[in-house]
Order: sequence, then structure tokens, then C-alpha cells
Amino acid sequence: MIMQLIKSETYHINNKYMKKGETMQNKWQLDNGVRIVTEKIPHFRSVSVGLWFSVGSVYENEEDNGMSHFLEHILFKGTKTRTAKEIAQAMDSVGGQLNAFTAKECTCYYSNVMDEHLPLALDILSDMVMNSIMDPVEIEKEKGVILEEILMYEDSPEDLVAELLDRALLGNHPLANPILGNQQFIQNIARDKLLSFLNEMYSPHNTVISIAGNFNEDQVMELTHRYFDSWKNNRKSIDIQLPAYQHQYLFKWKDIEQIHLCFGYPGITLGNNDIYPLMILINIFGGGMSSRLFQNIREERGLVYSIFSYPSLYTCGGKFTIYACMIPDQARNVADLIIEEIKKIRIQGITRDEFETAGIN
Repeated sequence: MIMQLIKSETYHINNKYMKKGETMQNKWQLDNGVRIVTEKIPHFRSVSVGLWFSVGSVYENEEDNGMSHFLEHILFKGTKTRTAKEIAQAMDSVGGQLNAFTAKECTCYYSNVMDEHLPLALDILSDMVMNSIMDPVEIEKEKGVILEEILMYEDSPEDLVAELLDRALLGNHPLANPILGNQQFIQNIARDKLLSFLNEMYSPHNTVISIAGNFNEDQVMELTHRYFDSWKNNRKSIDIQLPAYQHQYLFKWKDIEQIHLCFGYPGITLGNNDIYPLMILINIFGGGMSSRLFQNIREERGLVYSIFSYPSLYTCGGKFTIYACMIPDQARNVADLIIEEIKKIRIQGITRDEFETAGIN
């Protein structure tokens, strides 16, 4: 049997484009473990495809931190059947988009094309992942590109302060690993290490293919079987424990005009039902223009331009972050006011009006 059906879900959509009761989303699995999730949107003329892998900086250690992100770059640099230029030309010739990103717990390669070009999108994506030649010349060139990306990141204080908070709150836990890695690792990365990482981390059992837009379901089944069913790689097992959260302060000097400040607290894991009360709390506390932080510290006192709070949820941990930036002379005052708002919501709680408004938002 080519495919093993896992689940089919029916969603009731009542609008001028779709019939009520039409089955819009489906899930199934290839015999080798690759999972496919589709959502048909028949009034579109386009389709989007994503290849998702549970590969990211959380699965790296101190010695190979940055490997996931580097590999994401290098898979665009040529396969056994296409050069890097031919990959780009094939997608540009049909007006499509091809890109990728690396995060803490996943790497995604995706394409957006007109619906008739879905076979091309799946062909290119599968070719990149399973047939990369890892050209040593391209690897050396890409080192320079990624070093520039790291330098660009260094010029973004909002990103730097978030990375600093990760290290302060999470210590040596893998969740604190920076996605880009560090300059020394990038400069010394070798082809054999990239190949080893690819073979160890990219496998059918940690892969999800998502397809959304206008497509023929039978064609999708045939295409995913054609391009992915013969893939037999086995991923090594990695068990990530929950972090032991820490209490410490970290600082980094930058010769810029503002101070960027983050407060961090332990959060919840992805899939935890507490996400719903947490999001209501965030809306009330720092999630928008009517939030307590924004109204008190920006609107009433005019001490900051930007101040907000947000959650970060992962399968192996989470955090709650409060961010603000201000001129150096106001840093202590803003920090004290943030602490005051934290104490106030802990002791006094929230009002019924705040709860109702936040629940609607």
C-alpha cells in the first residue's frame, strides 16, 4: 500500500466560495513515515508547499551550534540534477517563490506557485533535500554570506537583547542556542560535518509536508509518493529535557542611542492548554495599545516608543518576555514601572471589563 490513511477531518465553512460541509483538510502518511497535511482552497489559483523538519538550534550542542541554519542555506546550492542557478531559474520561470527558514525547533523549505506548477515545486524541494551535492566551493562562498547575516544580526539590538535573555533565563539549555551560531564555528565548518548532520537529522519520521491552495488530491498523493516514498534515512534519537530556569542579569554594551531591556519569566510548553489564559493575560498586560504597559508607560508618561509582552512556546519549554526600549536616562524609571505593573497584576488581579475585552481580542 502506498499510503496509510491517518485521519480525515471535515470543516464546515459557510461562505459564497465553498459549500457547507465540504471536506477541506486531510492528513495521511507514507509507508516510510512522512506525514502529509493538506488544505484545499478551491477559489485560489495558487498553491503553497512546505517541507517541515524537526531540525533546529535546540537539537545542536555547543560544538555544532549553527549547523541547522548553515545546512538550510547550502541545500539551495546545487543538486545532482540542478545547479544553484538552475534551481533559481526553474522557479523564477514560472513566477514562483522558493525560500526557507530555520527556527529553534524546526527548519522549513517552502514554495508558492500557480496551481499547475505544483509538480515542479515538489520536484525541486525534494531534489534539494535528498540530492544535495554539498559543493565545497559553494560551502566556502556561503560562509561569507552567513557571516554577513551574523553581523547584520549584531546591528539589531532587539534581536541581541532577546538572545541575551535566552542565555540569562535558560543558561546552557539548548533552547538558548542562537539559531545562526557563532562566527568561529561558521568559519571552520567542514563538508563532512554537514553531510553527517544531514544524514543524522533529516529523515522521513521527522518530516511533515504541508500543502494549501488549489490542487487535486489524487495528484498530490501520486506526487508525494513519487518524490518521497523511497526515502529511507533514519534519524538519531535526541531527547531534550525541560530547562531549569535561572535568575540572573546579563548586559551587553553597544554604542547606540537607546537601551533595549527585556524581562523574562518561565513560560509554558507548546500544546499546553494554559495558552488560552496566558494569551488573555498578555493582552491585558502588554499585548496591545490598550494594555497596561502601553497605556501607563508610553501613553500616560511618554517614556518609551515601544513596549510589549509576548510568549515563546516550544515542545521542550517556554518563556514569557517583556520588552521595552528607551533613552539611557529613563532606563531605571522604566524598569521600576514595569516591576510595579507586575506586582499590581499579581496582587490585585484583573477586572471583569479587562477580561471581557481581552477575550474578544
